Amino acid sequence: MEACDQGLVLPGDFIPIAEESRDIIALTLWTIRRSIRDQKTLVAHGHDLRIFINIAGVLLADARFVRTVCALVEASGARLGFEITETSVIRDPESAIANLKIFADIGIVIAIDDYGAGLSSLAYLKQLPARELKIDKLFVTQLTSSNRDPLIVRSTIDLAHALEMEVVAEGVETQAAMALLSVMGCDMIQGFLISRPINLDALIHFLADEKHLAIAADVRAPFNRLATVWKRG
Repeated sequence: MEACDQGLVLPGDFIPIAEESRDIIALTLWTIRRSIRDQKTLVAHGHDLRIFINIAGVLLADARFVRTVCALVEASGARLGFEITETSVIRDPESAIANLKIFADIGIVIAIDDYGAGLSSLAYLKQLPARELKIDKLFVTQLTSSNRDPLIVRSTIDLAHALEMEVVAEGVETQAAMALLSVMGCDMIQGFLISRPINLDALIHFLADEKHLAIAADVRAPFNRLATVWKRG
């Protein structure tokens, strides 16, 4: 394999190509295997964290992919979560929902990613076996400077809690936004306020120094936890 000389390549640049070529299957399975291995490393350092992985919609209707993933997770005992978007379910709702329930039954936590950025549908939301809902950063980055975004975020948090889901706010970059989300009852935050994306070794040091706890303590935020800034997928 030749080394890439294009510098940083963002997911939005190569994921659509991988989906079209079907290389997304091998890419995602590699990511899952690597996440299982890295999770064992984290546990060895005293950090038993669930790792979340983005799953492309095209994979939710692939029976062979589902069987392979289930075998990997059950054999390893890994604690994983899969992030899916609502639009990925719309492609083939019957297969997608059925396979997501299979994943949930073996302990994989299902999270709805980028909620509000696409065609959010309550019809699908109530059928998905999701335990987490992630509010798209589109609404979070303007939280303290917009009149409407706080209303949307607060109503989304209330809706998710009514459906017995925890809420993650994406794109949190300021203490003011974190404080407001805390008042609204948000469960978790994810964003550059915690850290820029970092590699596994840096994450281990970050957790050992308890920097994530210090961030929450700055505003005495009652968050269940801060979403880990290192994520596969």
